[in-house]
Formats: sequence, structure tokens, C-alpha cells
Amino acid sequence: MTESILKSRRESYYTLVRVLLFYVLSVALLLFTSRITKTLPAKSADLLSIAIACFLTFGLVVLFVKWEKLSLKTVGVIPGAKSANRFALGYAMGLAMAGTQALIVLMSGHLKLILNPRITVTEVGLSCLLYLLVACREELAFRSYFLKSIAYSFNVTTALLIMTVIFIFEHVIAGMSWKMAAIGSGFGGILFGISAIKSNGLALPFGLHSAWNFGQWSMGFKNKVGIWEAVVEKGYEVETETIGLIGFSIAMSLGILFVYLLYKTKNEAKYP
Repeated sequence: MTESILKSRRESYYTLVRVLLFYVLSVALLLFTSRITKTLPAKSADLLSIAIACFLTFGLVVLFVKWEKLSLKTVGVIPGAKSANRFALGYAMGLAMAGTQALIVLMSGHLKLILNPRITVTEVGLSCLLYLLVACREELAFRSYFLKSIAYSFNVTTALLIMTVIFIFEHVIAGMSWKMAAIGSGFGGILFGISAIKSNGLALPFGLHSAWNFGQWSMGFKNKVGIWEAVVEKGYEVETETIGLIGFSIAMSLGILFVYLLYKTKNEAKYP
């Protein structure tokens, strides 16, 4: 094995170590912002905590991009001429996917969506903002420097695999079951990752991610009442959950297929 090949491999593994350090620090920042806002009312604390975490995570991206001698444009955090359109497309797709899952579950006949009479415009707006911020922080943490750096040093498949595994793990640590994290965060990580790679930016996955979460909250699929309340017929809880996972998998698979076909035709992104 020649010296140049050994040097190239060492540099690749150094990159992986830097990426893992970046991720650990991004989690530390999230825990820090959660701690300094915990004395505030719950809704205010969530919004402020995530907002500060987004700002600090962006700063972390800047530092690591400079360390690795990349550029902010390279890792997709600088908006381009098509970013607004990509975000809008992603948001429409995310809502359509959430609606597809809900329709599949409703067709089972054991779930009803009941309009929440206590919902207010303010609550809807704040929830929309919260899910925008949550998606922003996760896209910065997972689909900017993290994903792109590994893709450049190794390859896209390796980058998607490592990113998705850690994306799943973070959701498990946050309290999600392994089953739900593997299916939910697993599909989500692949969809958002492919969207970031194919579009060569964060606008499309940011729109997809935020709209998907907001759409699920709206229909009461986030274990809390949204614009609607999801009421399952007594005795059919397990069956409905299974159908929900099937609907989720179908919606996510359609999203992945759509992004793949869209950018297969346009061939906009170029990666190793």
C-alpha cells in the first residue's frame, strides 16, 4: 500500500472523528440551551431553547467548515437562487405526505379526526414556528457539515448510513422507542439526507422536515391534540398503530422516490 493511499485513508478517518466531535458538541449545545431556559413557561422555553440552539449550531458549522477548509456553500447552508422554491416544494411535499399517512389510517375505519374546538390561530402559529426551528436545528446538525463532509471524504452511501444511524440514536435518547425510531427516524433520515445530497442544499429537506412534523402535529399524530384530535376506536389501538406505521412507510417511500426521480432528471447535484 503506497504512502499516498495511507495518507488519504488517515485524512478520511480524521474527518470522521471531526464529524463525530461536531455532533457531540451540537448535542451539548442543545442540552445547554434547554437548561438555561427551563425556568420559563413550557412553550416559551421550547421556542427559545431551540431558537438559541439553531443559532449556536450554525456557529458550530462555521467553525468546523473552516477547520476542514470547506465552504459554507459546499455544505449547503448558504441560500441560492432556487432555495425559496425548493423550500416551498419541500413544504408542500411534507404536508402531502402527512396527509397520505392520515388517509391510509382513516381508511381502516378505526380512527377518527375530530376538530379541536379549543385550538387558536396563535397556537397554530407557535406550533408551526416550533417545528420550523426543530427542523432547522436538525438539518444544521445532520444534513450540513455532518453529511457533506463524510460524503466528500468517503462516499454518499457511507455518509447516509452513518448520519441515519446517529439520527435514529438521537431520537431514542430523546425518549422514542427503538421500533419507532428505527422506522420513523430511519426513513426520515434517508429522505432528508437524499434531499440534501440531490438538491445540494438544505432548503428542500428543511421544507420537508418542518412540514412533515407540523402536518403530523396538526392531525394529532404527535401524542398530543393539534388542529384535530386523533381518536382510536377502543380495542383497535395496536392494529391502528400498525396501519399507521404502514402508512408512514408508504408516505416516506413515495417521498424518497419523488426526490430521486426529480433530481435524476435535473441532475443538479454532483457528489463523489
